[in-house]
Amino acid sequence: MDKDITVWNSAFTSILSAYGSHSKQVPMPYANDIFLINCQVAGTYYVDLSDIEPTLEEGQNLVLKREPDNKFDELAILVTTEKGEKLGYIPRVKNEIMARLMDAGKLIYAKLKYKEWQYERLYIDIDVYMKDF
Repeated sequence: MDKDITVWNSAFTSILSAYGSHSKQVPMPYANDIFLINCQVAGTYYVDLSDIEPTLEEGQNLVLKREPDNKFDELAILVTTEKGEKLGYIPRVKNEIMARLMDAGKLIYAKLKYKEWQYERLYIDIDVYMKDF
């Protein structure tokens, strides 16, 4: 099941619009962003990020997508921008629990915390969250 933050935002916006101009008064009981981990995006060395990097901003939402058919890791989680631009992957040593949560239908997303070029590699540090309803 492929769920990402943009699908959730679209559905949530549609629900709120049904309430008309008073939508800001609609409570969101028990909705929390639960911090899961901080990590560096793996595989950035293998992706040409020179055109994408200037558009990346700290605090920006990033989309996480499961790749269960990935030939290198059946628990792979792809990290992309909201436009679908590939940045890399959640490191293999940290992806098992998040992959299981995503497979169970939980909404997992990331926020860009920090980025820095070191030689020819862009280091991207992210915080990963689960949207709990």
